[in-house]
Amino acid sequence: MKTRELHRWDVTYREAAAIQEELRRMLILRDDGLPDPVRTVAGADISYDRGSDLFFAAVVLMRYSDLTVIEKATFAARVSFPYIPGLLTFREGPPLLAAFCKLSQTPDVVLFDGQGIAHPRGIGLASHLGLLLGLPSIGCAKTRLVGSHVLVGEKRGEWTEMVYQNRQVGAVLRTRERINPLFISQGHRIGLQRALALVLSCCRGYRIPEPIRQAHLAVNRLRTKQTATAE
Repeated sequence: MKTRELHRWDVTYREAAAIQEELRRMLILRDDGLPDPVRTVAGADISYDRGSDLFFAAVVLMRYSDLTVIEKATFAARVSFPYIPGLLTFREGPPLLAAFCKLSQTPDVVLFDGQGIAHPRGIGLASHLGLLLGLPSIGCAKTRLVGSHVLVGEKRGEWTEMVYQNRQVGAVLRTRERINPLFISQGHRIGLQRALALVLSCCRGYRIPEPIRQAHLAVNRLRTKQTATAE
């Protein structure tokens, strides 16, 4: 896979915020280029020990029809950008992009453990990396970053809109009955209805979509192995 180089990563807080403002205007928030039927889906996740600058990234590519794993790619790197709420992509983005570049196939759509446009400046991890990858992308967050919503129904598949600054920025989706919902938002090149349908179809008995769950397992295995080796 190849990525687009739209900006530098070694930037200050002000420069990073300005980059987000500029990139936000480039996002496409409708179905654009997503094949029908979808053939492959990827999940991406990152892991690190609290206080450590060593980040571990994993991307798992799966066949969409039955969610069998096709390929896995991982990457570990030192990260220098500080922890600043709203700018986490500048910490997590470079290792994740490096993992994507190790894939031999390009996914049709990517699910990220993070926010899409449900973000203070409208461009979270899923939107930012979706833009750099040039791929349809969806943010699947376990917690809400911005916005408000009414209570969502308890049954699987029920959802309610999430609103921030008087506009819809995503949805709260129940992926398992009576289990805490996920916060779904468009990343890039996809509409909200299609994003919700894709996420729900990828949830097979767990709260988290299977591609992200497999990426989470892969990245934690890598972190545990490398930490044990270092000791």
